[in-house]
Amino acid sequence: MAEQVTANQVPVGGFAEDAEADARFLAHKRYLAWRRRLLPIGAILLFLLLWWQAVVQFEIKPFIAPSPVAVAKVLVERFDILMTNLLPTAIEAVCGFLLGNFAAIALATVFVYRKTSEEALFPIAVMVNTIPVVAKAPILVLLLGNGMEPKIAIAAIICFFPTLVNMTRGLRDVRPEQLELMRILSATPREVFFRIRVPNALPYLFSALKIAASTAVIGAIVGEWIGSNVGIGALIIQATYNFDSPLLYATIVVGSTFSALFFGVISLAERSMLRWHTAHKD
Repeated sequence: MAEQVTANQVPVGGFAEDAEADARFLAHKRYLAWRRRLLPIGAILLFLLLWWQAVVQFEIKPFIAPSPVAVAKVLVERFDILMTNLLPTAIEAVCGFLLGNFAAIALATVFVYRKTSEEALFPIAVMVNTIPVVAKAPILVLLLGNGMEPKIAIAAIICFFPTLVNMTRGLRDVRPEQLELMRILSATPREVFFRIRVPNALPYLFSALKIAASTAVIGAIVGEWIGSNVGIGALIIQATYNFDSPLLYATIVVGSTFSALFFGVISLAERSMLRWHTAHKD
């Protein structure tokens, strides 16, 4: 008679197959993780190599386009100057980011509960957003002076509109059955807002914040072009007028690196918050 396997018995081969499948899954997961890290690094190295070869092969003059080696040399030799000018730009970008997004979130909340306010104010927000940054900057410099204030204001205005649109949509995009359940449970408007609307709006909000993290730095730099003696924007103008191409490129690298790091911080916060949000819902 053939030997039967009871419910409490598991073939030894089953454990081996499960272990092998788990090992393959973990190996594939590690491969994907390493690929995500190495592909951007490889692309950057390839870009630098092509850049260097183009400068050498076409004998491009240094004041037109320096080689990556010349830019790296400036990054090392003038590191203190670059960091000194990065500090005010970083402060302006971060303060503008916080101010603009706070105002956008507050106004989006008003729009959700006061439709009349949205009908009256949203067209004005659209109109202000359509004005080019280089046109807003001189006006703000005239109004606020030549200090950090106009740069912070420019960064805040640039951050404001994307967050306003996304946050308004996120707060409104709630399933009717969720609102009906909260009504049945006699939930207060405050409870509906913080337990239903805000968690639902988080993905929309972080999408806007990642955009704002980059545009805030751009706004601060553009503001420094109009009137400033320090900052990444001012250093870009000085390097351009002096035909100091290696310094110009090095300054752009520093500004772009800070913008990328700012974007990365928001992405990490998004990953943490949305993971907690998903776990909390489950």
